[in-house]
Amino acid sequence: MFFSQHFRRFAATAVFTLFFNAPLLLQAQDLPKAPQSQVFTLTPTPGFFTEPGIAVNPANPQQVVAVFQDNVHAAYSQDTGHTWQLAEGVDPKNYRISGDVSVAFDNQGHAFVCYIAFDKLGTFNYWAHGATRNGIFVRRSLDGGRSWEPEHVPVAEQPSSPGIPFEDKPYIVADNSKSRYAGNLYIGWTRWRLTDSQMVLSRSTDDGKTWSQPIEIDAHPGLPRDDNGAAEGFAGVVGPDGRLYAIWSQDDALMLTTSRDGGKTFSRARPVIHTAPIMFAIQTLDRANGFPQIAIDPKSKRLYVTWSDYRNGDLDVFLATSDDGGKHWTAPVRVNNDPVHNGAEQFFQWLAVDPTDGSIDVVFYDRRGDPQNRKQIVVLARSTDGGHSFNNYAWTDEAFEASGVFFGDYSGIAAYGGRVYGMWTEKPAPVPEAKTKPEEGKEAKPQPSGTIVKVGTADFALPGRSK
Repeated sequence: MFFSQHFRRFAATAVFTLFFNAPLLLQAQDLPKAPQSQVFTLTPTPGFFTEPGIAVNPANPQQVVAVFQDNVHAAYSQDTGHTWQLAEGVDPKNYRISGDVSVAFDNQGHAFVCYIAFDKLGTFNYWAHGATRNGIFVRRSLDGGRSWEPEHVPVAEQPSSPGIPFEDKPYIVADNSKSRYAGNLYIGWTRWRLTDSQMVLSRSTDDGKTWSQPIEIDAHPGLPRDDNGAAEGFAGVVGPDGRLYAIWSQDDALMLTTSRDGGKTFSRARPVIHTAPIMFAIQTLDRANGFPQIAIDPKSKRLYVTWSDYRNGDLDVFLATSDDGGKHWTAPVRVNNDPVHNGAEQFFQWLAVDPTDGSIDVVFYDRRGDPQNRKQIVVLARSTDGGHSFNNYAWTDEAFEASGVFFGDYSGIAAYGGRVYGMWTEKPAPVPEAKTKPEEGKEAKPQPSGTIVKVGTADFALPGRSK
């Protein structure tokens, strides 16, 4: 949920900071470094930057698009993530605030950024109460994220009037199969109403130009607050036969529904995995969640779901698999490989399955190296045995604390051809006092505050790779 009420314009720049071999602050139990890893900062000056998403163009894997919020921003790479530039003109000009971004490439190689936009929020956590005009929108890029069409397309838009719902936390999914529904686009999201929360979905069959009237896909509405018991955290994936799988969290369970007709109708949603409460607070963060993601290996058709919860006391990241289209699921496997019950939190995971080799990649924040359980690094976990076990790699080694900032609700990851792209939020460390002491006769300048967004790359396809 995008609930920062700050607004900050971002001055586009084509210059980014590349970090190699950052000073080691936490050993994180001597985790190996992610192979061939690089980390790029997309926002050199801290601001209100959070909740990123990232996607690779399967029609041209050289193209990668990374998106993040407040307001909507996009960066692009034309060389498999070795260099990055910011795009201009992505955020809407007719709304004060925009965010909750996601991104996907369709089967024509067109990139779509999806986001919410509004002027102000309703009551905290009870977003439909006092809601003003708001909606879900998409914007399209025909050149790999370099430029974006000037007008965004509304998927669902609410005018300011008493009792309107608040449309929240959308996620866009593209059908890149060879099925009769290839090219379809789907967006699922939470519709907060005064009385409940609905999981709704809209589809486009014309390259994102128009969108269907949203339909409710949950079995029953959830509670009306952005808290445990709501229908929230939509994620989706399309199988090689064109079947759409949709998953979200509700009633301490992961709910699953499927569509076999291109998103026209859905099976009755049902709980497939029991979880501990999916919303929680941890040290330095007032708000965190373990919302699920779903992915599929297009060759084996095996489904994967990740989430995080505190069934073990501290937060862990879990994965379950299904080989029968989601009817039955395996027992959860811990993705993080530190000792159980050690008190360390792992959270804000995101999942990707590499369609070329079936490997499973999960990014998450990890506090196993901090005895005080306050600072985290970013870890990449990878499985090459169908999700039975995971190797953990340190994507970053300079731990940071996230208190005092809005840290967002999620991270992002994508994988193609053995190359993995992760995206996350950090709070930069303060500049040492000696470096900020003003010149004689001049006032000290305040240090920049807020967050920055980074992209990490790792390559398991190069010689000397780790598996």
